[in-house]
Amino acid sequence: MKISTILDHIDSGHMALPEFQRGYVWNRDQVRGLFDSLYRRHPVGGLLVWATDSSTVAHRGEGRLATGVVKLLLDGQQRITTLYGAVRGRPPKFFEGNVQTFTGLRFHLDSAAFEFYQPVKMRDDPLWIDVTELLQKGTEGLGSFVAQLSSQPERLPKVGDYVGKLSQLLGILDVELHIEEVTGADKSLDVVVDIFNRVNSGGTKLSKGDLALAKICADWPEAREEMKNHLKSWSAAGYTFSLDWLLRSVNTALTGEAKFSFLHEKSAQEVREALAHATKTIDTCLNIISGRLGLDHDRVLFGRYAIPVMVRYLSLRKGTIDATERDKLLFWFAQSGMWGRFSGSTESFIDQDLATIETADNPLDALLEQLRLWHGGLRVEPGHFSGWSLGARFYPALYMLTRMGTACDWGTGLPLKAEMLGKLNRLEVHHIFPKAQLYKHGHARPEVNALANFCFLTKETNLRISDRLPEEYFPEIEASHPGALASQWIPMDRELWKIENYGAFLEARKQLLAAEANRRMTDLLHGEEQWLQGSAPAVSAPPTPLGGIDNEAEEQALVALNDWVTERGLPAGDLGFDFADPQTGAQQAVFDIAWPAGLQERLSGPVAVLINEGAEVIALASRAGYRCFTSVEAFKDYVQKDVLSAGAN
Repeated sequence: MKISTILDHIDSGHMALPEFQRGYVWNRDQVRGLFDSLYRRHPVGGLLVWATDSSTVAHRGEGRLATGVVKLLLDGQQRITTLYGAVRGRPPKFFEGNVQTFTGLRFHLDSAAFEFYQPVKMRDDPLWIDVTELLQKGTEGLGSFVAQLSSQPERLPKVGDYVGKLSQLLGILDVELHIEEVTGADKSLDVVVDIFNRVNSGGTKLSKGDLALAKICADWPEAREEMKNHLKSWSAAGYTFSLDWLLRSVNTALTGEAKFSFLHEKSAQEVREALAHATKTIDTCLNIISGRLGLDHDRVLFGRYAIPVMVRYLSLRKGTIDATERDKLLFWFAQSGMWGRFSGSTESFIDQDLATIETADNPLDALLEQLRLWHGGLRVEPGHFSGWSLGARFYPALYMLTRMGTACDWGTGLPLKAEMLGKLNRLEVHHIFPKAQLYKHGHARPEVNALANFCFLTKETNLRISDRLPEEYFPEIEASHPGALASQWIPMDRELWKIENYGAFLEARKQLLAAEANRRMTDLLHGEEQWLQGSAPAVSAPPTPLGGIDNEAEEQALVALNDWVTERGLPAGDLGFDFADPQTGAQQAVFDIAWPAGLQERLSGPVAVLINEGAEVIALASRAGYRCFTSVEAFKDYVQKDVLSAGAN
């Protein structure tokens, strides 16, 4: 079939994308390569389509399908989308991706090279031809290009050669692409997806969640968009979740199972009702987590995969629990986060917890017992606060203690409780002993950025303290706001406020933090203190996870990088990514920012940006299959050239 006919079929709704296909991910190098191959009449491969009744399938985008048999692209989406965008000058209706990837393509009449528009280089050179303009005008417009070139005497000797090249470029629309069809009554969605995965074994692979969503969208085409709207709403509130995470919560609410296969037999109406119920219950979970634990934004929401379990529990309880039961459930949530219950084999641990909820006479007690048996004890010990960096697992725990308890700001004396202050954008991480002074005294990075050297203050207070030493500014705080230091678990022995006693200060503060953590956990239990009894795993010398975000400035740089990435239509990375042992959940490292599923999700390998990290961290990430970058600039260059190929702009 001619390329021009294929594009016409897309316009008429006779060819489209199946719902389970992902968005457009090609870069500009690939666009140039495709047009160069077509221009030279090199093979570019055929297409594989699923020929099926338009009334029985879900497709991507808002465009309407034609009545009767339609052809849904299983293999060739990137090529056809590229051709459509460059020829029509606009993306097809099923498009999801970066439009700039195929706009502005130019062809040079002397070199026969394809490049993207560069004003300085191309503006005054008539030999750079706008590919889209030529292909849209066709043979009728060829004359205007020839006339323009013929008006320049120096170009006349080559006009014949130029006409030949322009005609060859126009001839791309007449290139025939072989189309192979998958058809027949036996070709169910399962079979077609299996064929799709086999054909794309070296590229796109559909996950179980993708298949489940494809089945849902077959009966309820608006499902994906409705789910995305909920995700946008949570993102606006400070929580970033994935479509997979939301679908997992819908699954647990509807089936009581973690595996997506249990969704396959559910009707569109059942899924629609489950989504409405799950999103409402998630809102309830976020409200109580934020209001009671103070975990009010994405960076401190450890254990987010505990929420699908909470959704199921609340569903079975029909959403009616009293304050005591609510707090006990929050105790389980916080403990799951502190010990990394869902940082390893997420689905298997969700399954275990869901099975416990379904079968136990007292499901909440059974959940806690299962957590205690898995971890070996739920009591916090001072050694648990031995971590360092803003990505350490107990960093959210420190924030939680600040927001739950009686912590006060050192500049205003005001409480920092969740209901008193609001969002984190009014709080900053403060190094109690300033970094510069600690480095001068020979302390290494893990000591400088130890969790026990962190507290949370308002921005104004943080600026006012600046880089002064505690022995200088602590007395001022105590005089202005008696008790404010102790409220943030500062040892009141003034000898420990001296920098030469920094190590002893950290040890003393870890003792106070552990005591506060157990006190707050006890409050959540409302007298059922047996859950904090028993021996916890030894933590006298816990293994320190590799890597981590050093300070607020580094975190802000990474946040800015994340904004830069999302502005280009790519997914946000996981800040302070918790790299854990898949079986035990033990934290092995903290990657500054990572894309575990790749920047082009499941189409490219995992990526991590590791700033100021040692060789051990980089080696660990590399062994795990991550492509590592040690500077923001190097990462941006990779995104521009390899992912977006926008470097030619």
